[in-house]
Amino acid sequence: MEVYVDDMLVKSRTADQHIPNLSAMFTILKQYKMRLNPTKCAFGVASGKFLGFMISQRGIEANPEKIQAILDMTIPKTVKDIQSLTGRVAALTRFISKATDRCAPFFKTLKGTKRNITWTAECETAFSELKEYMGRAPLLSTSEHGDILVIYLSVSALAVSSVLIRSKDNAEHPVHYVSKALQDAEVRYPDIEKLAFTLVVSARRLRPYFQAHTIHVLTNQPLRQVLQKPETSGRLVKWAIELGEFDIHYKPRPAMRGQAVADFLSEFTEPQASAATQLITEPNPSPSQGQTPTENTLDLTQPLWTLFVDGSSNAQGCGAGLVLVSPDKVTLEYALRFNFQASNNEAEYEALLAGLRLAKEMDARQIQIFSDSQLVVHQVNQDFTAKDASMTAYLQHARHLLATFHAHAIRQVPRSENSHADALARLASALEQGTGRHIHIEFLAQPSTQAPLICTIDHSPTWMDPILQFLQNQTLPADPAEARRVRHRSARYLVINGSLYKRGFSLPYLRCLTPEEGHYVLREIHEGICGNHSGARSLAHKAIRQGYFWPSLHTDAQTFTQKCDKCQRFANIPQLPAEPLTAMVSPWPFAQWGLDLIGPMLEGKGQVKYAVVAVDYFTKWAEAEALATITAARIESFVWQNIPILNLMARSKP
Repeated sequence: MEVYVDDMLVKSRTADQHIPNLSAMFTILKQYKMRLNPTKCAFGVASGKFLGFMISQRGIEANPEKIQAILDMTIPKTVKDIQSLTGRVAALTRFISKATDRCAPFFKTLKGTKRNITWTAECETAFSELKEYMGRAPLLSTSEHGDILVIYLSVSALAVSSVLIRSKDNAEHPVHYVSKALQDAEVRYPDIEKLAFTLVVSARRLRPYFQAHTIHVLTNQPLRQVLQKPETSGRLVKWAIELGEFDIHYKPRPAMRGQAVADFLSEFTEPQASAATQLITEPNPSPSQGQTPTENTLDLTQPLWTLFVDGSSNAQGCGAGLVLVSPDKVTLEYALRFNFQASNNEAEYEALLAGLRLAKEMDARQIQIFSDSQLVVHQVNQDFTAKDASMTAYLQHARHLLATFHAHAIRQVPRSENSHADALARLASALEQGTGRHIHIEFLAQPSTQAPLICTIDHSPTWMDPILQFLQNQTLPADPAEARRVRHRSARYLVINGSLYKRGFSLPYLRCLTPEEGHYVLREIHEGICGNHSGARSLAHKAIRQGYFWPSLHTDAQTFTQKCDKCQRFANIPQLPAEPLTAMVSPWPFAQWGLDLIGPMLEGKGQVKYAVVAVDYFTKWAEAEALATITAARIESFVWQNIPILNLMARSKP
């Protein structure tokens, strides 16, 4: 049974169940002494009109009368006609794919117009396409308990849109369409933030679906990484917290199944795809360089990342420079200095490996690599054979990282076309652009081919284990009360790359630590290189600002500062004697005032030499006025004019 204000709908899967369901409904109505209007009731129907829609076993259909009203419309000639058209479309927006984009020419015509309108060819085309679409308006499917719903997102220059999909019988059926025009600052959002905004808008409008079902977001953009990265701040943090209450999973977009989805996505032209096409269609290096074309491994319709790498080795040291360009043309500059000696070829390989690790961290799926090292390019493309043991190890490592990408291509370019990465590697002309930017340098302690040293340690159970088990494996403790407690606590945490993070309301995600790791963090902050032996409360707040959390943080900070030898020896000891707690006698602000007179003082302008002062007991707010003489009338006037609560009482007098 579903109730919408004063409308009720009783649904039954079979005819045999319908009579008992109606009987239960009438029992409830009789219990609360409610009555029904027989002329507005319909019983035992397989389909009918409800809330302006046609409900049947097939699904939800638009009201044929509303569709026919749009189909029968002639070309609008006045502002009122266009407003009538957009109003009729708004009533059917849940059935219309990208409704805002379809009506954009009409909104453009109405903008700044009060009387006369200009019906352009763009409006005529949009009007014809709208009529054609409404003639075949899709049938919306109804979701069932336990269904996993899929949502596709779309971003255009003027609006954001989405479609909620339900899979049934190996086919995809639309459940609801959402569309919203971008306003003011929303138009200037970066593309990836517009995509996140699309998901937020969809979650707000489709909240009942998001609360009742698991939602799979199908997109080829790094949306999950943007919303869940610990460095996220600003509106992205607010959106991430808002979306955190729902069971949302992000997955790559597969092949389309179903005409409704094809119609929705065929209108979605990603700017990233055009950028990728432009990069691929650039002139190839001359065949004299002996390269093997690898462009056929790249999908031109998918986002493409571009990586420029270069290594440098000289008497002063060794380093590498990377320039990673995202599909949105966002450039990431990266400089790496080695704490070990390497040859030129080894430095080139280290640059390639560092670039691949950076691209993988950014969740790149397709990457095109440019390097000026002939040896590295031809060995990776299997044109040259690696005979040296060091080169063989680097080549195997590079192929292992390249295998993690869906597609890749590597080319050799002249050094003049790789000057940016070369400048970063040499750090001599890194600021050749003259932009005055800061470039951070990271130090690489050992070669990438050197295996890390692994030591066996004892792992004791920590407070994070039950939460990680539930978030990763859906495993709960056997005790029902403990299981309920773990499920409740897990809503405030998430897992990123195997690490547990706590969601913050006004901070980025906080990395969760074990008590041993927390003790190390407290020690570094309290007495490390930049430590100032701060107090317990300040120490705990600094740990949180650095992005760390564990439940006993404040208690551990208090214990740590009490056991710090230097703090106990040299800290300032309070010399003031202890005093009993002073209770506030005022229950709320401005409820009780203290009044006093001061003077006589030096005579001022107007012969004033006294003052009347009033102080609120709760907030300590003070009001004062200079007086020439102390009279009852002056004191009464001061009270009524300056004390808020009494002033309010005076105004309320009849």
